[in-house]
Formats: sequence, C-alpha cells, structure tokens
Amino acid sequence: MRRFMFTGLLLASVATQAVGQSSTDESAQGAVSVTIYNNNQALVQDIRSLNLPKGRSKQQFPDVSAQIRAETVTLSGPGIGIVEQNFDFDLLTPAKLMEKAVGQTVTLIRTNPATGAETRVRAEILAANGGVVMKIGNTIEVLRDDGLPVRVIFDRVPPNLRARPTLSITLESTGGQVPTTLSYLTPGLGWKADYVTLFDDAKQTIDVQGWITLTNNSGTDYRNANTLLVAGSPNSGGGRNSYPQWPTGTIDSAGTESNDRERLGDYYLYPLAERTTIANAQQKQVSFLDVTAAPARKVYEFTNSWLGTRDAASANSVLKFSTSRAGGLGDQLPSGIMRVYMRDKRGDPQFIGESQIEATPMGSSMSIRTGEAFDVKVKTVVEERTRRSSSRWRSKMRYEVTNARPEAVTVDLAQSGLWGDVRIEQESQASERVSADKVEWRLNVPANGSVTVTATFDSRY
Repeated sequence: MRRFMFTGLLLASVATQAVGQSSTDESAQGAVSVTIYNNNQALVQDIRSLNLPKGRSKQQFPDVSAQIRAETVTLSGPGIGIVEQNFDFDLLTPAKLMEKAVGQTVTLIRTNPATGAETRVRAEILAANGGVVMKIGNTIEVLRDDGLPVRVIFDRVPPNLRARPTLSITLESTGGQVPTTLSYLTPGLGWKADYVTLFDDAKQTIDVQGWITLTNNSGTDYRNANTLLVAGSPNSGGGRNSYPQWPTGTIDSAGTESNDRERLGDYYLYPLAERTTIANAQQKQVSFLDVTAAPARKVYEFTNSWLGTRDAASANSVLKFSTSRAGGLGDQLPSGIMRVYMRDKRGDPQFIGESQIEATPMGSSMSIRTGEAFDVKVKTVVEERTRRSSSRWRSKMRYEVTNARPEAVTVDLAQSGLWGDVRIEQESQASERVSADKVEWRLNVPANGSVTVTATFDSRY
C-alpha cells in the first residue's frame, strides 16, 4: 500500500512539471479518418495543416497511436520530402522519469509529520533498478518507501520522454502553410459483429439486431473521426485468425444474392453515419442490422459419427433461417457471435445459447446451434455385424429417437463416416445423401413419443 502512495505523490509532482509541455484535454490531430479491420488492425489518416519554414526542419506529430507501425508511415503534401522519421514511444511516467534521472541531481522535499516543517536536500540519483539509490553529500542512501511525506522535484523533463506518443519527421519543404496527410497502420483497433436474436417459437420468427462492437486499445484517442469498418481480415504477415472454441453456426447453403452495400475488393464496408470519438480503452457499439419477424424454425440435429452402439445422448437444438432478401434477413452477415433469446411465460427474454458464425453471403441458409436438448435423445445400437469377406462387413444399425416434450418435434438424424464405397443395402425410411460421407433422415417425432429407424450398411470396416 505504501508503495502506491509514494508513486501517487511522485506522479502529482511530475504532472505539475509537464503541464507546460502538453495538455491532455487538447489533441494535435487534424481531420482524422480511421479504417478498421476485423484482425485488430487499422489504417489512420490524419490531415494536419503545418506552417513550414523553407528548407530542412524537424516536425513533431503528437497524438499518434502508441502502437504505430513506424515502417508503414507516410507523409504527403505539396512541396515536401521526408529525410528521416523517428517514433518516440518512451512515455512520461514517474518510474521512467526516475530512470532517466540517473546521473542527475534532484531535490528531495521531506515534511515532518509532527510539525509540518519542510526540509530540502539535493541528491544525485545513482540507480533506479527496483528501488532508488541516491548520493546525498558524502553518504549513499536508498529512497525509503516508509509512508513519510516526501516529494521529488526534477529540474527538467528529459528530452526523450514524451507525455504523449509522438512521431518526429525531418523534412525538406518549400515553406509556407502546407496541408499534409499522415497515414499509418496500427494494431490495437479492431471490431467484431455481435447479433442479438429473439426467437418466437409460436410464430416461428426471429428478430435480429446486429451490433458493431468497436474496441480501442491503441493507447490514443481519435477525436471526431470519420470511421469506416471493413468486414474482412487482410493478410498482414501472420497466419489465419482463430476464434474461441465455442459452438459454430453452419452455412447450410451459401447464398448468391447481392445488394448495394459498398465493397472494397472482396470486402464489405460499413461506414459509421456520423463522425465519432474513439476513446482509448473504450468499447463502442453501433447498430448495423435491425430485422423483425423474419421466418425461422427450430429443429433438432443428431450425428452418429461411426457405425457403433452409443448410449442415449442429447440432440442439438438448432435454429434455421435465411439471409435472403425475400423471406430472410436481407443482408450480408459479418463474422461474429449470434446470441439467441426466447421469452419465458412472463414475457421476459432469456438467453438460450450462442454460436460463432463465419462471414455469410446474402441469400444463405443458416443453422445456429444453441445447445443440447434436454428432452430429445437418440440411442444408436448395432443389431448385427457380420463379416462377409476378408475386407467387407455387414452392419445392421438401429436408431431410437425419443421425445419427452408435449409437442411434436423434427429431428434431422445423420450417420457420418460413410467414406469410400460404403453402401446402404436396406433402410426403413429413405435417407438423403447430404455430403460425401454423410446421410440424413428427417424424422417427425410425435409428442411424448418415439421413432425408430433401421439401416443396413455394407462397408470395409
């Protein structure tokens, strides 16, 4: 606790000394435009008017991103040429100030807690590694953290410490008032889509609110910025982005529709309607999708991954809908998390599950898995397995689907792992081949009832 008290006192002293250098309430930025991508990267373009002398000069650009990628900086303007640029990111803090004061002389002010009398002494800072070692007169002392009132007065702020992240550029100019555009890439700015979906089971419809969640951890505010969001992750030298491992939604069939939303190459653009301030260490949310009463239906899905016996297990609860213009959401969906709610008997919306969705074209058919069903179970049983030859087997499977709900449900029952020349010789209900290794039965299971499906497979295992 005492350590933090000392730091706070020192910080107050430093702040007083640094007021003349810059004001945190004002920004040196000009007209700022920020283009933000899904991969925690942004392009900042800052138009500033500079009064330049003729010839060579060094210009300071404070209030750039604290995480600026200096190798991406460009400065353009009429009659200027860049000679050299430096990024000063060693920011002014009490600890940094003490480190930079090594070899210098400072003033210590100590207050007698009993009398309130102050004493001043000059001290040379010898080291500041895990503690401050000083030379006072002919003695070597350690600046103690004993809770007694003490202040350290520095004669000046070291020239290589900045109150704000600052880019300095040496340039040649023809002189005069010059409009310049400073551009650079920076991490620490990113956005993602979040979807709030309210499912009405009785009406078989959904209301969907799409939110852009914008996060700024770049270390800098962007004042009154013109903001453009890009749905996509341009390559930046790294690997493919990975998402947290929670359940994923599925694009059952990719759409082929388009609308008039602006594109940039293979990306979609989402401009914010008005300029906004993107403050550091802040999340900001903006709505981009608002759809009511779009058709949707709830089904159950279960996939048996191998031709074997399995105890009764829960089917997945799945919400199906379309993103098409007619009978759907009518828009593209940037990748993000879709959270699904339903109203209880009191009319209050309650959370029932979420899924990560990939970037989805307009006109697609979607499946969102919200969780496991409590009352809908599937049991798989190998009724008979016989060897037909040295490399062929005959497996007779039974699938028992039970429904403890007071209403009928639809269950999409799938058998996967049917690679190569696996053949279905016999089945009690016609299946549909949905992929190279999977067949599916669509079953209508009565309220408080069950359905049994049997199938015989000829396979190499």
